[in-house]
Amino acid sequence: MMDEIFDKLIAAYQSEFGTMPTDKFFSPGRINLIGEHTDYNGGHVFPAAITIGTSGVAAKRDDDLVKLYSLNFPDEHISFSINDDEKLPNHAWGNFVKGVLIAMRQFGNTFDTGFNLLIEGNIPNASGLSSSSSLELLVGVVLKRLYNLPIPRLQLVASGQRAENDYIGVQTGIMDQFAIGYGEENQAIYLDTNTMIYEMVPADFKDYDVIIMNTNKRRELADSKYNERVAETQEALRRLQLKLDIHTLGDLDAKTFDEHASMIGDETLIKRARHAVYENERTIKAKAALADNDLVTFGALLNASHTSLKDDYEVTGIELDTLVATAQENPNVLGARMTGAGFGGCAIALVKHDAVEALEQAVESAYVKAIGYAPAFYETHIGDGARFVGEV
Repeated sequence: MMDEIFDKLIAAYQSEFGTMPTDKFFSPGRINLIGEHTDYNGGHVFPAAITIGTSGVAAKRDDDLVKLYSLNFPDEHISFSINDDEKLPNHAWGNFVKGVLIAMRQFGNTFDTGFNLLIEGNIPNASGLSSSSSLELLVGVVLKRLYNLPIPRLQLVASGQRAENDYIGVQTGIMDQFAIGYGEENQAIYLDTNTMIYEMVPADFKDYDVIIMNTNKRRELADSKYNERVAETQEALRRLQLKLDIHTLGDLDAKTFDEHASMIGDETLIKRARHAVYENERTIKAKAALADNDLVTFGALLNASHTSLKDDYEVTGIELDTLVATAQENPNVLGARMTGAGFGGCAIALVKHDAVEALEQAVESAYVKAIGYAPAFYETHIGDGARFVGEV
């Protein structure tokens, strides 16, 4: 399958640029099993890279131009000087490339010439499976390879986050880029975003599969309330810090938070902070449950996570709630929750292997009745992170 994808990309590269690429690359998307909106609050997250993502072929140029082409946007032919920092118009996807270049220069890397890059992604845009971070890490591994940069993986991860935060303007935490940068086949990543200490945990779901359910409702992070949620939790933290010696909401356990929540003095901010604190505890418990092969407890924590995201963080909406509620009612499902930032995008369900097709039919029927159009489903697997695939 990968060979067929790269054969298509190489042919398209020759047609677009008139030369041959030198190298092949792949960068996955990610799911987050649990630990939502905790990464920018100094908590734990539990993501994994998946086997759908962004494929690319590339080569260095002799001049200073960067030329980009995506089979997903065939009408866009993007070209700019490698040292040009000015944003491209109309939210062009090339801005993610520019953002990574700027971030990597800030780390002291230099680029003497430009490059050609042709890509194709099979992550639905704005689905909550992190298509933007997949592209950012793809660009990172492309630059590392083409320019022979002796840089650690964490710098690629940080460059992706800086591109998202400083250039695109979305105040994400580091979870997405970290999962895509450090992903391993059949392993989930238990990451403390406060310390960057992580542990690989076998993602062994026994007789169950994790399926992805897409609302097919687009959501744009920069235009959504994502940054508003960041600001709300930061304000709640500031108020708690007037009396508590804490650096992040992730420093609190639920008991301590409940004892001091009144200090926040605003019901909405209390709810936002409560989600961050309680979700962090759920993530810690979920890691322990998966490590102990206790899938029933793991599933119950997924359900509780969605309830908190719905009621306290208010980032779900009728589309995600319909998918999740229908899945949760199914006796073959141990748990279900939205995954990603919310406001549309995707949900996941832990469903018995031989009941996947029946669940998808039931969810689609209920969703079409409630929403008016069909969802999509992906039976992907947990795979390796962003990487150089090989020479052409």
